[in-house]
Amino acid sequence: MIVSTPGRICLFGEHQDYLGLPVIAAAISKRIQIEGDFREDNTVHFSLPDVGAEETFTLDYPLVYTKERDYFKSVLNVLYRKGHRLDKGLELSVSGNIPINSGTSSSSALLVSWVNFLNQIYDLGYSQKQIGEITYEAEVLEFSEPGGMMDQYSTAVGNVIYLASVPEIRIETYARELGTFVLGDSGEPKDTLGILSHVKFGMLGGMQKIKAQYPDFDLATEKDPSKYKELLSDDEWVLLQANISDRDLLLEAKALFEGVLPWSDEKLGSLLNEHQVNLREHKRISTPKIDRMIQAALDAGALGGKINGSGGGGCMFAYAPNHPEKVVEAIESAGGKAYIITVDKGTTKIR
Repeated sequence: MIVSTPGRICLFGEHQDYLGLPVIAAAISKRIQIEGDFREDNTVHFSLPDVGAEETFTLDYPLVYTKERDYFKSVLNVLYRKGHRLDKGLELSVSGNIPINSGTSSSSALLVSWVNFLNQIYDLGYSQKQIGEITYEAEVLEFSEPGGMMDQYSTAVGNVIYLASVPEIRIETYARELGTFVLGDSGEPKDTLGILSHVKFGMLGGMQKIKAQYPDFDLATEKDPSKYKELLSDDEWVLLQANISDRDLLLEAKALFEGVLPWSDEKLGSLLNEHQVNLREHKRISTPKIDRMIQAALDAGALGGKINGSGGGGCMFAYAPNHPEKVVEAIESAGGKAYIITVDKGTTKIR
């Protein structure tokens, strides 16, 4: 059996899901797949030739973690706690073309594939949304990781989604067909923990100061933050303004996708560019190389672009519905590795 899952790009709401704000993300036509079948024993063996690795363990529940982020086991433990004792051995091979450690959710896509592989081979009956929920539990909650839930739901459900997590998880899928994007890999490893220490915990610290004096403060609805300036450090004040601006850019994009505003490829590109200004200038998650790649893409005819993922390295993408080949050439001239991509379906069983 083969199960395939896409990577993802974050269109709007970068570094906002963990603040309780919504995101708009798109699954992309770079995918990872797991192929395998049952064995005659209770051993699970993964072959990962793309990274020159293997992993083997036996199904003795509850499974004991023997390394940081022991994700293959954590998925099985989460399912075990849900009443599924999956004790038949499996022989598995992993392959894919999602850039690794670059902000396109290769790890989440792998785990979504693993959850869906088990879902299919054991006929567990979980929906795509439920697969996203299980993956989030296994990848983030199980190890007390700092991330949000965009990666797991976006790669599981596919296409373009609006994901809100407060007051409850709500997903809307947008059917609008988008033109081509170009994904650019900088080759610089992303710095998730370093970036989060500033962007996430700096913002949460500022919100804590605000709520100590204004208990009704709500980042999702705040219109006039000026009264909070004196409570915050300079960095916290900049982050607050940037997050409110990014919140409003997302709402404008949501109206665009939902037809409240007339559709325009140029408008989508303009909103992406505005988002990138906040990410580069105020949240400071971009790098000089990624900035050069984005500018090269725009000079070559792309309508908009932004860094993708946690930042400090990794990937950028550009919306290039016209002449994407020229944008590929421009990004590669700026030192990146570029790929033409389209919006793609979610996790699926191939055979």
